[in-house]
Amino acid sequence: MNESIESSVLRLNELLPLKARQDRHAPAFRALHRAVIVSLVVRGRPPSRAEIAAQVGDMQVDAALARLGNDDLVVLSADRRDILGAYPVTSEITPHALDVNGHSIHAMCALDALAVSPLFDCPVHIRSHCRVTGDAVTIRQYGERIVDTSPATARVGVRWQAPAGGSAAHSLCTEMIFLKDDDAAAQWHGGDWQNHSLYTLEQAVAFGVDYFRPLL
Repeated sequence: MNESIESSVLRLNELLPLKARQDRHAPAFRALHRAVIVSLVVRGRPPSRAEIAAQVGDMQVDAALARLGNDDLVVLSADRRDILGAYPVTSEITPHALDVNGHSIHAMCALDALAVSPLFDCPVHIRSHCRVTGDAVTIRQYGERIVDTSPATARVGVRWQAPAGGSAAHSLCTEMIFLKDDDAAAQWHGGDWQNHSLYTLEQAVAFGVDYFRPLL
């Protein structure tokens, strides 16, 4: 690891200031944002338009989606009528599958995957792969405790870059990855510690929790 958890959280908040963006919305829209994250984890799906209307009112559904989507607090469908995801989880297919609460969903990135169990105090099974070798990486987690992982040498890598195209989910998040071991990590970062950071799974858990918990 080449930087502290505190500095990592500050660096990510500079690139993707989700909490600051959430805070500037009206209370109803902030509550909706939290409800989207909860629905994805607890029910395995985002809320429907009818469920959103029940929370913010029929006349506010499109406004709520537009405002949350424009701030990248939620990821919207191509027609911008439905929610697909909200960091850290999504209904879109990503390399990071999660089995949680009897459902299968996906995390936006490796860091996000490790944040779900401690945020919701529930067991999570993560199924992913090493970016360099393609080998499977599987993790069983309960809260902040890593119960089991294969391989035991797995790491999380972050290549720092500004979100592109208005969506961190499809840019920055794709460079927050699992690596099978230190050899794969060395090949991945190539000694460029200015733009790459490497974490043990336990460090990545702490990073993810400190970044996401304020949103909930």
